[in-house]
Amino acid sequence: MISTLQFYLSYPFVRYALIVGTLIALCSSLLGVTLVLKRFSYIGDGLSHVAFGALAVATLIDLGSTSVVVMPVTVIAAILILRTGQNPRIHGDAAIAMLSVGSLAVGYLVMNLFSTSANISGDVCSTLFGSTSILTLTKAEVWLCVVMSAIVAAVFIFLYNRIFAVTFDENFARATGLRADLYNNLIAVITAVIIVLAMNLVGSLLISALVIFPALSAMRVIQNFKGVVIYAAVISVICALTGIILSILFSTPVGSTIVAADIAAFMLSCLLGRIIAR
Repeated sequence: MISTLQFYLSYPFVRYALIVGTLIALCSSLLGVTLVLKRFSYIGDGLSHVAFGALAVATLIDLGSTSVVVMPVTVIAAILILRTGQNPRIHGDAAIAMLSVGSLAVGYLVMNLFSTSANISGDVCSTLFGSTSILTLTKAEVWLCVVMSAIVAAVFIFLYNRIFAVTFDENFARATGLRADLYNNLIAVITAVIIVLAMNLVGSLLISALVIFPALSAMRVIQNFKGVVIYAAVISVICALTGIILSILFSTPVGSTIVAADIAAFMLSCLLGRIIAR
C-alpha cells in the first residue's frame, strides 16, 4: 500500500489534489466554528446550491473559467442571505431555503435544456457529490486556491478579536463601536469564496460537512474559542488528507470519503469528550 501511494504521489495532479484539499479543509474549519456558534451553519449548504446554479449558467455561456461567474454570484447570494435573514418578515433559515432550492432547480433546468453533454445525469451527479475533478486540477486553479486560502487565513488571523466579538455577542460589539454589519458581511463573503473553492473537492451537496463536522468535533473536546478553532483546523486537515489518500488507494469518491472521515472523527471526539468529562 505504501509503495502504491508513493507511485501515485509521483504524479503532479495527486500532489495538487493534496495541496488544494488541505487548504480548503483548513479555511472551512476556521469559518465553520464562527458559523456554527452564530447558528448560521446551514449557509454553506444554501450557498453551495447557489454555486451549482451559477455553474450551470457559466457552463452554458462557455467561459474560459467558470469562477468568473460562480464566484461573484455566490458572494452576492451570501450578502443577500445575510440581509434577508435580518428582515423580520423572512427569517434566516427561510432565506437560505428560498435561495437554495430556487438556485438548485434553476441550475438543473438549465443543464437539461441547454447542455450538449450526452451524460447529463452523470454531470449533475459529479457536480453535486464530487468526483475526480479534484484530480484534474490545473496549475492555475491550484494557485487560485492558494491565493484565496491565504487571504481567508490572513483575514481570520488579523481580525480574530473582532470576529470573536461579533460571534459571541453582536449587540455588545455594536455597543463598543464595532461595525458588526461590516464583519458579518465579511464573514459571508469569505464563506462564499470557500464554498466555490470546495466544489471541486466534495461537490455541492457535501460542502456543509467540511464546515460543520470539524467545528462540532472540536466543541465536544475543547471549551474555549481559540482551542476549538485550532482543534477544528487540525481535525479538518487530517480528515481531508486521509479521505483523499483513501479515495486514491481504493478508488472511492473523493468527497464522500472525506465526509466519512469527518464523521469518524466526530464520533471519536464525542467519545473523547465523554472520557474527559469524567
